[in-house]
Amino acid sequence: MSLPYEGLKVLDVSQGAAGPYCAEVLWQQGADIVKVEPPAGDWSRGVGALRDGISSLTIAMNGGKRGLCVDATTAAGRGILIDLAKQADVVVQNFRPGVATRLGLDPLALRQANPGLIYVSISGYGLAGPYSAAPATDSVMQADAGLMFSNRGEGSPRKMGIFLADLNAGLYAAQAVGAALFQRTRSGTGEHIEINLFDTSAAVLVGNYAEHALEPEREARASVALTAPNGTFQAKDGSINVVTMNDQQFARLAEALGHAEWVDRPEFAGMTARVANVGLLNALIGDVLSGLSVDQWSSRLSDADILHAPVRNYSQCMAHPQAQHLGTFERFQQPGLGAISLPGIPARKLRRRQEAAPYLGEHSVAILEEAGFSRQQINQWLRSGAVLQGSAGSTGGSSKV
Repeated sequence: MSLPYEGLKVLDVSQGAAGPYCAEVLWQQGADIVKVEPPAGDWSRGVGALRDGISSLTIAMNGGKRGLCVDATTAAGRGILIDLAKQADVVVQNFRPGVATRLGLDPLALRQANPGLIYVSISGYGLAGPYSAAPATDSVMQADAGLMFSNRGEGSPRKMGIFLADLNAGLYAAQAVGAALFQRTRSGTGEHIEINLFDTSAAVLVGNYAEHALEPEREARASVALTAPNGTFQAKDGSINVVTMNDQQFARLAEALGHAEWVDRPEFAGMTARVANVGLLNALIGDVLSGLSVDQWSSRLSDADILHAPVRNYSQCMAHPQAQHLGTFERFQQPGLGAISLPGIPARKLRRRQEAAPYLGEHSVAILEEAGFSRQQINQWLRSGAVLQGSAGSTGGSSKV
């Protein structure tokens, strides 16, 4: 069965996580992605665990793409990018405002030359406005757009342990590309999609902002619990998360913990009361759960049909029986590193299996030949340094022909 984006040509000139993840989602659903990098490489090549010149972030965000290394500070390099953009269905970039125009990749000019082009601009705060020129990273945006505040719990606001703002922006961008492609089937023209991390971070908090609209005083509280109990507790040998969503579930939990009398206490009579007294309730539950192991409590809570789960580390998640059944993690060979297992996007019937990320400039010559450039011209660019050709497992490009 063919994949949804089979035959779609995407020029990915973005770096980091947000733009590359947008293109990665498109690749997993069938698109041909040309990953363009400068001679110094995408800055993400130095982020995360690093082995043999490739980083964990690079592998995660760029699987299956083909690598092209171009020096856009040269006239020849800029010309190559412009020609490739004119041949593409989609261009993805996350330059600071003004950089695209300086490189000749202005969306208006490219869409005039290629009316069907879908041009994706991903930025921190948008292309205009008082913060448009402000630098933004995932951490900055988690702080500035409310994500850290939503994660305050009983203590200070905390950063979430993933590139949530970046990955969320990438997903929204990929979704917008799908909508623009569908629109193009009716209009015959492309679109300039503007995605920014501030908007997408706010969008994923839509439920929180709905709560704020109804109860603005809620943000002054340290706890943001909607149900109680709903938290993580320490057992003898690890942590376990326990949740109840209604009075019936709470009664079953109290009985499973050996304290059926809790349901008669006025502090716990109904969800509103339990949320108001969540500190007391959590302390009582924590005292009980600390007496047995995670496995023992999992067995008891399962028998009582209580929502719960052990807090698993990454190795335990990969060994999870349901992950094994679903095939959540797929093994592939990354040249120079051997076998790696990663999760793909969840719609398995509509995506490829995981593949290796390219090394810097690994496919430069092949990409340019497919684009119609002569080998003589390509060799000239290689000699001048406008284009670099690397190889699988190499830490950098080479201008040798």
